[in-house]
Amino acid sequence: MSTLSRDEVARVAALARIDLTPAELDRLAGELDVIVESVARVSEVATPDVPATSHPLPLSNVFRADEPVAPLDREEVLAQAPAAQDGKFLVPQILGEE
Repeated sequence: MSTLSRDEVARVAALARIDLTPAELDRLAGELDVIVESVARVSEVATPDVPATSHPLPLSNVFRADEPVAPLDREEVLAQAPAAQDGKFLVPQILGEE
């Protein structure tokens, strides 16, 4: 049983300023109906005794420990750059500003 009519799809398309052909309206009405039915099936399974989850598998923090280390030597890093000036990377000007 279809829950979305062709007219409802046309109305939503008009609200979204999307121009659809009659063939597209028919096709999308069917596709959206499948989506609505799938959501309804999930809603049937999601009873109050089933806890809500954001991910099907438990996640854990995979980041390394944040431990302070000595910084890189500025002169050594700038020596590897294509161009440097006044202790900074020198890059081509792209916006025409000074």
